[in-house]
Amino acid sequence: MEKITSFTIDHIKLQPGVYVSRKDPVGDQVITTFDIRMTSPNEEPVMNTAELHAMEHLAATFLRNHSEFGPKVIYWGPMGCRTGNYLLLNGDYESKDIIPLMIEMFEFIRDFEGEIPGASAKDCGNYLDMNPGMAKYLARKYLNEVLYDIKPDRLVYPE
Repeated sequence: MEKITSFTIDHIKLQPGVYVSRKDPVGDQVITTFDIRMTSPNEEPVMNTAELHAMEHLAATFLRNHSEFGPKVIYWGPMGCRTGNYLLLNGDYESKDIIPLMIEMFEFIRDFEGEIPGASAKDCGNYLDMNPGMAKYLARKYLNEVLYDIKPDRLVYPE
């Protein structure tokens, strides 16, 4: 079997950033998959499931309610390796196109107060596995270390 595209990226060189992972034609539309890489693979500790889960609930709620991008959101969710998240948007985008959206979203997560949306037994299959404090910490770290002054090499996969 052929390796899938995401397994051909050099994860030794990969650093936190916002990358276009792939673009898939669907009829006359394009679905753009973004790699929202939050930690340096195989160098930094991975994120735990509880903070990723809290982040997923907050990010998905924010994105689906966004006035411009909400109708274009296909999916937001964590990578199995727990070094980042995937965002799928309906449309043909480049990484730079979503930096303002990612800043707005991670500021929302960083500043969130109150009950996590959907964090109840009725609404979620594992509602007790949430760590909003760590989700907020990771959002702040990603904003400060990556998004606020993102460099061009953090917008395109390394060769």
